[in-house]
Parts: sequence; structure tokens; C-alpha cells
Amino acid sequence: MAADPTAVVPDQAHPSGPGHRPHPATGSSGSFVGRDESAFQRATTPDYFGWLEHVRSAAGCSHPIRLSGEVATVDRATGQLLASVSTADLPDGEIYKPCGNRRHAVCPSCARTYQRDAYQLVKAGLAGGKGIPATVAQHPAVFGTFTASSFGPVHTQRSDRAGRPIPCRPRRHADLCPHGVDLRCHQRHTDDDPTLGTPLCLDCYDYDGQAVWNHSAPELWRRTTIAITRHVHARARALGLPWVQQVTDSGRVRLVPPVKVSFGKVAEMQRRGVVHYHAVIRLDGVDPHDPNAVIPPPAALGVDDLVAAVQHAAVVAFTTRPHPVQPAGWHITWGDPGKGLDVQPVNADGDITDGKVAGYLAKYATKSTETTGHVSRRLDSDTIDLYANHQGTHPERLIDACWTLGGHRDWQQLRRWAHMLGFGGHFLTKSRRYSVTFRILRDARVIWRRTETGHEWAEQPVETTLIVGLLSYAGSGWRTTGDALLANTAAAMARERHEAAREEMTAAA
Repeated sequence: MAADPTAVVPDQAHPSGPGHRPHPATGSSGSFVGRDESAFQRATTPDYFGWLEHVRSAAGCSHPIRLSGEVATVDRATGQLLASVSTADLPDGEIYKPCGNRRHAVCPSCARTYQRDAYQLVKAGLAGGKGIPATVAQHPAVFGTFTASSFGPVHTQRSDRAGRPIPCRPRRHADLCPHGVDLRCHQRHTDDDPTLGTPLCLDCYDYDGQAVWNHSAPELWRRTTIAITRHVHARARALGLPWVQQVTDSGRVRLVPPVKVSFGKVAEMQRRGVVHYHAVIRLDGVDPHDPNAVIPPPAALGVDDLVAAVQHAAVVAFTTRPHPVQPAGWHITWGDPGKGLDVQPVNADGDITDGKVAGYLAKYATKSTETTGHVSRRLDSDTIDLYANHQGTHPERLIDACWTLGGHRDWQQLRRWAHMLGFGGHFLTKSRRYSVTFRILRDARVIWRRTETGHEWAEQPVETTLIVGLLSYAGSGWRTTGDALLANTAAAMARERHEAAREEMTAAA
């Protein structure tokens, strides 16, 4: 569905960028006319369909970026200017560019594009394609979930061995905490239950510990991948596998282990407000002549060796730097043994297939803190009081813990990431050789659009020309609510036609 257009239009009373020009749909005071009236004015202009084509690439975006300036086409070989287009000659005098936000709660359209790219990126690392050899499907690979330890009992969903829901935290007798709160819960929580993920006692919960764990999770993951690699190398040494003489890009020869570990990882925010990681971990061989080649690992190393390496690394831990609140620092580790790690082999014939894993990781790549009930931009001293409260709700107490702990000079990054409940890492990362990059996928999409849409600056072959954009920021958001309504509606109709075509092609096949 298209995003609500009434929420994606900038405040015209305050120009949103340099080069701002009043729009005919606004009154003398700069305020908008009604949505229906501005939509009617746009739809009755002579170049309406030209405008729709002009904004098509950003039509579904909730908050597009508007750019003004000039786009030039230059010959790569000679540097000769082949063509030049000024945005002043285009509808609205600006180019509309999608915001590119990956969060579904912020921009569903851009998040959908990001999700599809994430799917292709993850799947290429498991099944090949997009420049990755198809033989990668035969490499040992596992799918692991790494979760945090407990910071206090929370309302959760539980099921028995048959998969039937059971009460959240049943106890035969009263279980009182130091604050006199009964920690029993006999409810069977549904997915939309607002209490799901909230502590049974807010005052008992370790908010400082959870905020620091979120902040330290990227470092814990880095140490975990190092531990996995070392364990695999030790296993190769134990099997007597010969080390490889590899020629580097600089021409030097070095002796390296015969196997490497590659991974793709997504961070997901749980309902309780703590991140956990879903990761695809793969074994690769080492090419003595090409350090970037992706080849099968030695046959003596299999998926069982990789599972053992991941389980061994799950016990990695470290202690943070001291803080006045915690002079000895916080002990950072994964959850309790048997609870903090779930690792399963990826195979084409079992329950954990490459398509399912790619879809699973891509789905969570577009989510963030909204699952906890909190959504905000980066916070500062002027806005922190709107979201932080040490006696408030669960998310408010987490944000307050981040802001309070971040007051120390060695922990200032906690304030920078308070809006993310302390987590400052990327939500999707990968090792260099695991798969393609988002940039390669975006560039391929740009080339396709330029060669298929017939823009003036794409008439020359892509291989021989260079597109140079001399553009500056002109503003954000749609100019009027009517523009947002028309553009989002056109994008929704195009998506429906696209999905209908895909269903027809699938049925015909």
C-alpha cells in the first residue's frame, strides 16, 4: 500500500533547502491548500503525464530528496561533453530521488527495494549468481542465531514440544521480587500483545546492562568471527592440511591457511529492546593465485567442523572499560549455553534452504526499534526529554539509561545512539568475499533504468560514457499533499500490475 501522503510533505512555510521556490499550490503565507484541491491542480496541468513519468523512480517514496542543477554526459575516452540537461527544463525544475531509507516504518517503498537487494545479496552467497560462482552452493554453510543474555524476566511467548502455546511464566506459588511485584504470568501472549517483551518488574530490570550490551554487540560479533576462524584453522592444522603459498596483489608470497570463513549477518531488535544476530557462515578455499577468488574448501573440512567452530566461539566474552556506575566494567557475552546460540546446517534438501535463509535475513534487514514501540531520529539535549524517562515505559527507561551512561566522556557514543537503544552497528554486514555488494546491485539497477527509459543523457552506450551530476540539495519530501497522493497512487498501481504479471508468468510456467 502507498504511504500516507499527508505525512510526507515538508513544511513549506520554512524552505527546506537552498534554491527553494514557492509552488503555485501554496498560498501567500506558504501553507498548503487542501489535498484534494492541490491534487486537482496537478492533474489538470498540461504536462501531468510528463510529471508522472519524471517522478516515477521516486513515486512510491514517502520522503524523496529533491535535487537541482545539471546532468552532463561525457565521453570517457576523450572527455568531450556529449549532452547536458538542466533540471530547470524538467517538471518542477528538480529531480526526485528516493530517500533510500531501509526502515519499513519510515519508507515502505525504499525498504522494499532494500529488502529485495538484501535477498539477492544473501542468496548469491549461498547459491551463486550476481558474479558469485554457482559452485558456492556446495560449500559447507550454517545458519546461526546469536542472542543476548537475560537482563531480567520479560513477558514472552512459549510453546511445548508439540508447538502448542503455553503460559508465559507459570508458577505454583507467588514469586515476589524485592519490589513486591509478583513475577508470575499465566497468559498465553499473542503476537500483537503490547505487554510482549516488557519486563515483569520494571524496577528490577538491568537497563544499564542492556544498553551497554547493545552498544558492545558489534565488538562481541567481531571477536566471535575471529574465534570461529581460529578454530577452523586449528582444525585444518589438526587434519594435516598443507598451508598455501599465496601471491598477494603487491607480488609478495605469503603462507596462509587453506580455508577461510565468510559470513553475511543481520541484526534484529527483539521486543525487549536488545539486538540479536542471524548469520550465514560459509567455508571457502584459498586460491594461491587470486586472493579474491571463491573456491571450494578442502574436502576434509565439512559442515560438522563449521558447526563445532561456531559452538566453540559462542562462549567468547570480554569486559568493557570501566564506568563510574560499574567500576569493574560490564561482562559482555552471548546468552546462556543452549539458549544464546542456535546453529543449523544450510542445505538444498532440508528445512533450512538458501531461499528460506535469504528471505529470513532480508525481512529483518528492514526492521529496527519500532518492534519495541519506539521510533525517533537521533536525539539531542532538546529532544531527549520527549523520549527518555527513568520512571517511564520500557523503551523510555532504556533511552534514559543510554543518555545517562553516555554523560561520561568515555561513553559518549551511547548518547549518539540513544535513539537506537544503544546499538550503533550496521543492521546488515558481510565479509568481503561472501557475496556482491549493495553498490553493485544499485549500479546495475541504475544502468538498466538509463538504458530502458530513454532519457536524453542515456542515449550513448553505457560502456563509453560517463554521467556527471552537478546537483545540489533543493529539499526533502513532496511539494504538496496532492503530489504525494498522485505519485504514491501511481506507484501502487504499477506495483499491482507488476505483481499480477509475475503471478501470470508463474502460473504459465
